[in-house]
Amino acid sequence: MQAQSKQPPTGGMRAVQLHSFGGPEVLNVCEIPAPEAGPGQIRVRVTAAGLNPMDWIMTADADAAARFGLTLPAGFGTDYAGVVDQVGDGVTGFAPGDRVFGGALSRAVADFVVVDSAGGTAANEVHHTPDGVDDRTAATLTIAGRTASAALAAVNPGPDDTLLVGGASGGVGVFAVQLARVSGARVIGTGSAASADHLRALGAEPVVYGHGLADRVRALAPNGITAAIDLHGMETVHVARELGVPDSRICTIAAQVDGVAAANGANAAPGVLEEIACLVAAGHLRVPVAARFPIEQIRSAAALQAGRHVQGKVVIDL
Repeated sequence: MQAQSKQPPTGGMRAVQLHSFGGPEVLNVCEIPAPEAGPGQIRVRVTAAGLNPMDWIMTADADAAARFGLTLPAGFGTDYAGVVDQVGDGVTGFAPGDRVFGGALSRAVADFVVVDSAGGTAANEVHHTPDGVDDRTAATLTIAGRTASAALAAVNPGPDDTLLVGGASGGVGVFAVQLARVSGARVIGTGSAASADHLRALGAEPVVYGHGLADRVRALAPNGITAAIDLHGMETVHVARELGVPDSRICTIAAQVDGVAAANGANAAPGVLEEIACLVAAGHLRVPVAARFPIEQIRSAAALQAGRHVQGKVVIDL
């Protein structure tokens, strides 16, 4: 377990909060009362929190926040990992000292989070961290792992498939590429020219996005592609259609396209995070941590994440 940047104050805790919606400039590290675990709940001493694009998307303005049920003052971040330090009445399966990871919607970048021990969505869930998975890695799994799994389930790649992954070098792409490779599929991943080595290391054949993408994909896969997931926008959807992929085998996560499925991590199959964590522990899936910051540098971390050019994950150490 990594070293903590600072101990929480007695009776309170550090938490990133925002009192107005906006960009990284509205994020502040505040001292607030530490939550207590109620019946059926556990409290986790957070050691690492992973950032995702949804963290800043849903706190950018009041309308976006309302869609997620957020009101001011709000916290920040959803993915966390740490150690159980308090259990409420009726909790079974967890005890103080257990290493855990999960999701706590817009409140993960804090010294403590309280979650339901039986929670089953990324907004409120907890899982045991397997031996062999460090806290920083565990703190990257929930949102991206769920989303990648849901997108892949929509197109169901297998050994006979050549899958085109748009935006493959980002946080969700890290999981989507490797999970597709585990399924036996050939993967072609779009990214910038600078991301080519990163994509190869994940198991994808890199191709540069932008004008002429369809021709470049044809050159790599003269026998065609059979499925596609677009993790960034709609470019990959349009290219997949141009290359003859039926809409039933195309999926998006960040855009709505008539006739094409849109994946949501909340709909990922039960048990998927445990499976992903076990793949990490066994060395079959790796999560590149592109950058890590102490909580005091949350604005810099959020700005880097919001730039959408990170090759891997951004993690906050607590």
